[in-house]
Amino acid sequence: MKVIPKLILSIALASQIAGCVPAVVGGAAVGGSMATDRRTSGIYLEDENIELKATRKMETNLGEYSHVSITSYNRNVLLTGQVPDAAKKALALTLMKEVENVRNITDEIVVGPKTSISTRTNDTYITSKVKAQFVTENRFNANHVKVVTEDGTVFLMGLVTKQEAEDAVEITRNNSGVEKVVKVFEYIN
Repeated sequence: MKVIPKLILSIALASQIAGCVPAVVGGAAVGGSMATDRRTSGIYLEDENIELKATRKMETNLGEYSHVSITSYNRNVLLTGQVPDAAKKALALTLMKEVENVRNITDEIVVGPKTSISTRTNDTYITSKVKAQFVTENRFNANHVKVVTEDGTVFLMGLVTKQEAEDAVEITRNNSGVEKVVKVFEYIN
């Protein structure tokens, strides 16, 4: 009888210890990417928080015919995607303004039907190609530029120098499938 409680306790402890390993490893992974980021760790985490809060608001309030993506970089927010009408677009902007700690909002939401899964998959592929090209070209640290692709339009965000911005735009334009490049940069000296 005494063996069973010890066995249950051992299993419970083992599961708790095993659960700690991914958190530590995950924390190291996040810390590693933050080490090369120009944002402070506090701003980095705040950007994540802004995206989570805004995504929840959009999903709760815009309905199934809307597809809105939120990207925050240095508390500058980029809204992309599609909504069925102007009223939903206005609502999306209103919802975004309710999120705390946002410095600026760039509204690139399109009024029209949601993009298909194949279009979104292609957008993900374009983003991957652009990021890989940043690494291959090695003109700047690829972690300094965030790449967001929506329906073939590539949005570039980050804290960059003028030269880094020019290089990022040139590299992006030379990738097949890129229809347009939009700069949403914040410039540093």
